[in-house]
Amino acid sequence: MAFNLKKNSIVIIIISCLFISCKNEIQKVNNDASVPKFQNKGHELVYNMVQKVGDYSNLVNKKDVTYKYTYKTPDGKTDISTEKYIFDGEYSYGRYKKHERTLSQLEGIIEQGYDGNEYWLKHNEKTLHDEKILKRVAFNRPTNFYWFAMMQKLLDKGLNYEYLGEKSINNSNYDIVKITFNSEYNKPKDIYQLYINKKTTLVDQFLFTVADFDIMSPKLMQVQYEEIDGLLIPTKRQYKNSTWNADISDDPWIHVLWTEIRFNTEVSKQEFKKENKI
Repeated sequence: MAFNLKKNSIVIIIISCLFISCKNEIQKVNNDASVPKFQNKGHELVYNMVQKVGDYSNLVNKKDVTYKYTYKTPDGKTDISTEKYIFDGEYSYGRYKKHERTLSQLEGIIEQGYDGNEYWLKHNEKTLHDEKILKRVAFNRPTNFYWFAMMQKLLDKGLNYEYLGEKSINNSNYDIVKITFNSEYNKPKDIYQLYINKKTTLVDQFLFTVADFDIMSPKLMQVQYEEIDGLLIPTKRQYKNSTWNADISDDPWIHVLWTEIRFNTEVSKQEFKKENKI
């Protein structure tokens, strides 16, 4: 009897060890599955940066965001809008109380929206159907959304990464990563060149183009971060014309500021529709 008990105990211990080992292997596989197969060093650097600021799943978990967007050009022209986004589906809405550079010909309040299917514009609560104006909306809505979620979306599918080397700027050392987008029908796509701080793993500045307006000479964007609800958000931005060497020109800066940022505000999808009566 004692022998059988001892034998059973040994069997139980062996089974327990096998179970724990199997569980650890499953956990390891699950953890590995969350890490993509990197194209190259540049891709890995971008991945590590996104883990630092918070990846797109973190945004989706917060459901939505509302914030104040202020854009000011060197000649003093200013846009001030209340922006609202739902991250799952990339819904986008902006209510401009001041728009001296965006559709400035329209006096009074303008509202722009994207409900997942349709872009729309209202002027003093009246819906406009002018195709030329709606093309501007079709640029503004995804662009404003993209700038807010850009760091996270740098891991989207269809991106190509190229490690360009290292550079020292103002006593900080950077890894430089070039990002391009897969293009259909050979249509020009934007190019980004990130300067990832070796010490912080954050993007301190980046070069970018605006292919939608055929602007393929780079602009230099410098950013400053703010921690909000566990995410690092580049709330202060300034940009100007540059070269691919990130040389700072004598041009004045354009300033962009995001303030009053609030996540998970229970924004309804109905608010993003052209006819948004609840």
